[in-house]
Amino acid sequence: MPITQSDVLYTAVATAENGRDGRVATDDGKLDVVVNPPEEMGGSGAGTNPEQLFAAGYSACFQGALGVVARQEGADITGSTVTAKVGIGKNDEGFGIIVEISADIPNVSAGTARELLEKAHQVCPYSKAMRGDVTVTLV
Repeated sequence: MPITQSDVLYTAVATAENGRDGRVATDDGKLDVVVNPPEEMGGSGAGTNPEQLFAAGYSACFQGALGVVARQEGADITGSTVTAKVGIGKNDEGFGIIVEISADIPNVSAGTARELLEKAHQVCPYSKAMRGDVTVTLV
């Protein structure tokens, strides 16, 4: 169920200049980075790129969702990490992305880790936003 404007608790604002080969900055100045296409896509690779920024945001958001689920389940996720791999490639409509989320959760069994990942995937706002258009694999 979508949220309404009155439900919004925080809004991030970022502005890009020159698209994938320029710079992007937030309105509060906390993020101001040069972006360049990666070498694999014919760019210089000198700066970061939108896929890296998306991977950083998704992994942080998913780790937060994992924490919420772990508290609800009484699971110890101390020392856990979440890694997001975001790939970009051509599809029938131009370009698309694919995501793999992997987690290392040292204090639980593999079965419990899998259950926690599945539940986190259901509550993570980034995961919800990706449903239906992006393939997301949980590892």
